[in-house]
Amino acid sequence: MSIALAAALRSAGASTVLLPGDAGFQDELTGFNLHPHHSPDVVVAARTAGDVAAAVRVAQDEDLPVMVLGLGHGMLKDARGGIVITTRGLASVQLDLENRLVRVGAGTQWKEVLDTVTPHGLAALCGSSPEVGVVGFVLGGGMGPIARSYGFAADHVESIEIVTPAQGLVHASPTENPELFWALRGGKTGFGVVTAVTLDVFPIETIYGGGLYFDEPDVKKVLDTFASWSKTLPLCASASIGLIRVPPLPDIPEPLRGKFVAHLRFAALDDAVRGEEILAPIRAVATPLLDMVGMLPYSQIGLIHSDPTTPMPVNEGGMLLESFDQEVVDALWAAVGPEAPVPLIMAEIRTLGGKVAEQAAEPNAVSGRGAAYSLFLLGAPVPELLDTVIPEVIHGVFGRLEQWRAEELLINFVGRANGPDALDRVWKPEIAERLDAVRRAADPEGLFAFDRRPALVG
Repeated sequence: MSIALAAALRSAGASTVLLPGDAGFQDELTGFNLHPHHSPDVVVAARTAGDVAAAVRVAQDEDLPVMVLGLGHGMLKDARGGIVITTRGLASVQLDLENRLVRVGAGTQWKEVLDTVTPHGLAALCGSSPEVGVVGFVLGGGMGPIARSYGFAADHVESIEIVTPAQGLVHASPTENPELFWALRGGKTGFGVVTAVTLDVFPIETIYGGGLYFDEPDVKKVLDTFASWSKTLPLCASASIGLIRVPPLPDIPEPLRGKFVAHLRFAALDDAVRGEEILAPIRAVATPLLDMVGMLPYSQIGLIHSDPTTPMPVNEGGMLLESFDQEVVDALWAAVGPEAPVPLIMAEIRTLGGKVAEQAAEPNAVSGRGAAYSLFLLGAPVPELLDTVIPEVIHGVFGRLEQWRAEELLINFVGRANGPDALDRVWKPEIAERLDAVRRAADPEGLFAFDRRPALVG
């Protein structure tokens, strides 16, 4: 079957088709998260939009499910059979300086975009990690380190190029396929294969920000202060805090190695004087183990969160909170603090509000704007625990915070540990119904449908 399918794909015009056992087959399937184990019938390593279109036509003819795999940071299920289309070969960055736009091909990392735009004094609304793929991030909304100041990345999309089963390669923008354009910005997936996005870039050269790491005896005091301080942040500032069980690894700075720490992440679109005024209440709590806050060129925005860059097996889960008052802090602390025997490497709280809470000038389907904070839990990268203990622990933490849970979820923060019903709670019912209608129009046979789709990718 796989051989016949590969022949059909090549005959349809797909230039690079790989079968199990072929050189490069496994490399195409391996992304940042090493936990998934994909076993499709074939891989189409797309190099052009034509390759994507050929794969979609054959999937229609053969009635096969299709999974789109970018850089592999976020995926909910493994691909079992069918066709996997990988997009790394579509990676490209084209800067339009005059109009302050950048066209980004699928499979492109944010760091490639930053390398292109920052020499011109411009900034793209990337995520906390420049290693993450642009397209999956944007389709899920995209909340980065300066989100409170600019909103979601999806709020600043000019156009999207997508291959749909119904129409082939089409453009979506406010004037072309506007309903599809609305859905793609926040609806994440289920419509087809996005091959490129065109984004606004902004005249930002520097930010005041970075990270403060606090030792275990000070962590609770810092967390308590964060809860009240974060409510006072001006629009120019964004902040989050990670409670991290730092592994005792030799490549980790010695002051942090093997400790339970708080990592306060901060970004202000202002000068150092104003930035320090805003940050002062946190600094007043305790002296940090490491102080990495200062003026940063925008090209170094990844230093604020300092997310891991080495591939690892991951299981994770996210929820949104209506508040983060003292009783919520205490409940979270009891669930994930240093005395709690949980195999979690991090519990992260991000402050929302500001521009995150405002609908885009060109409305989109991004969820969660009404929430006050997000909570994200990351399991320890221990393979034997990823599908057993870690999901149970994450469910247990969410259960303790249930009374403060917001109505929606952020799709980019939904992980395998959220459980199979999580997709039903991402969007408000009326938005979910509208999204489903757009999906049915774009993909009538349901090749990318939620109930058939092997994975979500970011």
